[in-house]
Amino acid sequence: MVRPTLVIVAKSRSPWLAKGLADVVPPFLARGWDVWAHPKIQPAWITAGLPVEAFHGDPAYGAANPAPDLCLALGGDGTLLTAARHVGMRGVPILGINLGSLGFLTSHPSDAAREVIETYFKGTFRPETRTMLHAQVVRGGQVIGGRPALNDAVVNKGVVARIMEFRIQVDGRDVASVKADGLIVSTPTGSTAYSLSAGGPILHPALEAWVISGICPHSLTLRPIVVPSHLPLSIAMDRTEDAHLTLDGQLEMELHAGDRLELSRSERTITLLQNPETTFFTLLGEKLHWSDR
Repeated sequence: MVRPTLVIVAKSRSPWLAKGLADVVPPFLARGWDVWAHPKIQPAWITAGLPVEAFHGDPAYGAANPAPDLCLALGGDGTLLTAARHVGMRGVPILGINLGSLGFLTSHPSDAAREVIETYFKGTFRPETRTMLHAQVVRGGQVIGGRPALNDAVVNKGVVARIMEFRIQVDGRDVASVKADGLIVSTPTGSTAYSLSAGGPILHPALEAWVISGICPHSLTLRPIVVPSHLPLSIAMDRTEDAHLTLDGQLEMELHAGDRLELSRSERTITLLQNPETTFFTLLGEKLHWSDR
């Protein structure tokens, strides 16, 4: 009989990790699950008093094995993005438990971790599909790199503070020429992240759209733009120096003048397990303190 498998992606430096592991792991071990995780969390595993022989360490999160049954993300939204990149894109549902403070993606609180796991085994969580964007860089007519992103694709400057110039096209048609310190293309999931800090709108995660936001644009009239995600998006780098592309906060590559960033809706999606009693708007109210005066 094949044993079910849990993969844990965790923020190894969190002071609350050992407590979190002690709360969430025993129900899986008691039910005969195999548990895989990055070797960096083994000290917290031992501190939690969990059996050493039950720990399976793998920096690739079991990528060489069949897809696990569940991915548990213990940390903040950055941890869940790591889980999405390494495990979620294999079609594995992700259950996020927040060990930090904000956390729009890791929406389940750590002080209720034991109840969250019992709820999982009752089968009452709602699977929620999240769209991803696929970003690729074209240089000299050749694709030189790229991958899907759950939150956003960001063009930003490095140490040298030089203004950049972009030409934005949607569905092959010119939209705007932009001078700015950078540019953010966000998914609905990422609309509460960097895009929100840059003045972009909050999108409901069920929408099929991208948000294009300038970072410190050199024009008072340039506002964030929402475009349908089924239309291809192209950003031409007309002038740039010391610029980089980051996808979900991970540095991808240096960008040169003449490069073109092409974005489209990815064929891959991410599945998050959500509490059916907690709506997106409930979460926004809690995290952004909309009810406070």
